Amino acid sequence: MGTDEPAGAGDDAGAAGTGTPDADGVETADADGAEKRLPGVPRTDDEDAVIVPSSTGERVHEPEASTARAVGRGAPAGTGDSCGGGTCECEDGPTLPGDVEDSDEAGAPEGAAEGTGQPVATDGAGAANVDEDGQLGDLEFTEPAEGVSQDVYADDPAERVGVPEGVELDTPSYSIRAEMNDVETPAEKTWFHELDEAVVDADRCIQCGTCVAACPSDSIGVGDDDLPKLVKMCTGCSLCWDFCPRGGLRYERQWVITGGEDNVTGAGDPITEFSARVDEDWTEGAQDGGVVTEVLATLLEEGEIDGALIATESDDEPWKAESYLATSREDLIANAGTIYNQTLALGNLDLDRWAHKLPEKPREELSLALVGTPCEIEGLRALQDVEWEYGHQNEGLRAVEYAIALMCTKNFNYYSLIGEQLEEKRGISPEEIAKLDVLHGKMLVYDHDGELLVEEDVKNFHDAALKGCDECADFTGFCADLTVGSVGSSDEYSSVIVRTEQGRKAWELAERKLDYHDLEDRSAVGKLQGWDKQNAFESMERPFDPDAPRFVEYTEHAEHYGRR
Repeated sequence: MGTDEPAGAGDDAGAAGTGTPDADGVETADADGAEKRLPGVPRTDDEDAVIVPSSTGERVHEPEASTARAVGRGAPAGTGDSCGGGTCECEDGPTLPGDVEDSDEAGAPEGAAEGTGQPVATDGAGAANVDEDGQLGDLEFTEPAEGVSQDVYADDPAERVGVPEGVELDTPSYSIRAEMNDVETPAEKTWFHELDEAVVDADRCIQCGTCVAACPSDSIGVGDDDLPKLVKMCTGCSLCWDFCPRGGLRYERQWVITGGEDNVTGAGDPITEFSARVDEDWTEGAQDGGVVTEVLATLLEEGEIDGALIATESDDEPWKAESYLATSREDLIANAGTIYNQTLALGNLDLDRWAHKLPEKPREELSLALVGTPCEIEGLRALQDVEWEYGHQNEGLRAVEYAIALMCTKNFNYYSLIGEQLEEKRGISPEEIAKLDVLHGKMLVYDHDGELLVEEDVKNFHDAALKGCDECADFTGFCADLTVGSVGSSDEYSSVIVRTEQGRKAWELAERKLDYHDLEDRSAVGKLQGWDKQNAFESMERPFDPDAPRFVEYTEHAEHYGRR
């Protein structure tokens, strides 16, 4: 058995002995009378001696003192009382592996290690490959393969075993990362706990829900604090990191991919711009001119969409935003207005959740509109760019055909803004508030009689703002089909930027119902966009580079943000 085999131990493969006994060897003889040595076996005059079974078939015994003592490869294990009670009874005692009747043609007993004449022992714990009588059972041997790696299993070597019930491990490979970054060798895996540490725990999460939507194994949910959390085993697919606008998604690169090179300057590369409003009574509840509501209602009535994912006010917590799928004009009017906290919109596109409101048609034929902040639209566009299965959100993501961005410099944590800043510090209960607005750098709060309760510099509410918003340079929603906000238009009008052909289609369907004219103050939009960018440049730790790969690797991010 290779080079470990003791020379002369049961065959004549080894070197011949010298015939001179010493402390480390004993003399024996082969069938021809030639002297050989068994190395490493104690002398027989030692009271602790162990006699090695002969390969000639003779019976052997052990002195009483050698109880179950195995010596290296030269002694059978566990045979200390094989001759019974310390008195030699060999003629009536058990047959040892060296008996003639159990020998093969070469003189080695059945069950012996090749070339030793002895069973293989395992450090005194008993023979590893023989039964209690020292006999080797029936074995089947696999013929060695030639020219290929040996496959000794009949089952699929790629089959996963021991997978917990309900856990899906068929997750994306790295090919999605190679496809999006145009690299041949993808980086190492990035796990949710790394996103959690770098973004969520670091208070940089903007609550867009992109990580929830991106997870192909539906392992990410939303916690009681409205922040992403792991709800089952992370598979390390890296997509939550890659698509997070504050993590791996280089969002400024997404502007270029979506809208062209000019989208990195000014207010983007709009097709056209308007100041518009709806001249109807219901607009009293709208934020400005009611344009978003009218555009969505028209798309529904024209059969262009089957529903619009918007925000609604929670039934349980006043002024807390929740996602809502509107499927009628009445739905939309009832939810007109802006609520200044996030809904994690992209994590609420599971069509099973909204099945009771959707028409009975194949999922792939459904069409939706989504209204969100610029960061949510960035995440949506990045996810839609790649043909991948994103778990329960996948069908909803694919169904979104119209994306409307709301101009945004920052958003707020609900509990900090409503609970701490307004209720605790200023004594205004959520039930008193009829309208919130951020306009001309002021936080405006109105009651149900239209009376102004708060008019303060928005900087006074900085502690309630989402800190990750400071790193955003996308005030005007570069990746949207339409962008709508109040900056650049007079009171009761909305500023509308048409960015894509899909946006133009939506505008042209709705314009007959709108009172509109050219955008009143382009410079106001441009100035605020410029301010937003400058603020982002000062807040971001990583370089702002629209020409770099779409993904920021975790190691690169960690280096810039001091996380190693």
